[in-house]
Amino acid sequence: MDNGASSYRRFLEGDKNALTEIIREYRDGIVLYINSFTNNICVAEEIAEEVFVKLYVNKPKFSGKSSFKTWIYSIGKYTAVDYIRKNKKIVSASIDEFYSLADKEELEHNYIKNEQKIMLHKTIQKLKPEYSQVLYLIYFEDFNASQAAKIMGKSNRQVTYLLYRAKKALKSKLEQEKFIYEEL
Repeated sequence: MDNGASSYRRFLEGDKNALTEIIREYRDGIVLYINSFTNNICVAEEIAEEVFVKLYVNKPKFSGKSSFKTWIYSIGKYTAVDYIRKNKKIVSASIDEFYSLADKEELEHNYIKNEQKIMLHKTIQKLKPEYSQVLYLIYFEDFNASQAAKIMGKSNRQVTYLLYRAKKALKSKLEQEKFIYEEL
């Protein structure tokens, strides 16, 4: 059983500090994943907070059919989709009005840790949302294709094909920007 699952079990048994461990472990990754849906880091942070509020208030059952990380990212995805569905009539303003670029750079720098990956992450954000989601889940969060398929609500075959197209689109975008990343 991974650390997230054991922390969640302890939380359900009454250890409130275990939820803090879960938040500390998964918050930044969930925020960046949700950002691939919203393209607004402030909204992504709010939705991520809602994910943890759901854990605290609703205490959903973790069945163990997938890893804890897969399960909590799925909650993040469905929370983001619900948010977007409820707020799609609201006219969105420029992202620049909501946060400074320095704040976003700090979050990316703390999470990704080096300049090459930061540029890669920014380029991924320019791709179609499905492409950025599958690339983020597999390469930044180390999910395998079947875990990513569960999170995204797709079949393994669809995710494999989507990943192929996403890598091809990313490679093309990186070449346009004169950037070469050896792991592609």
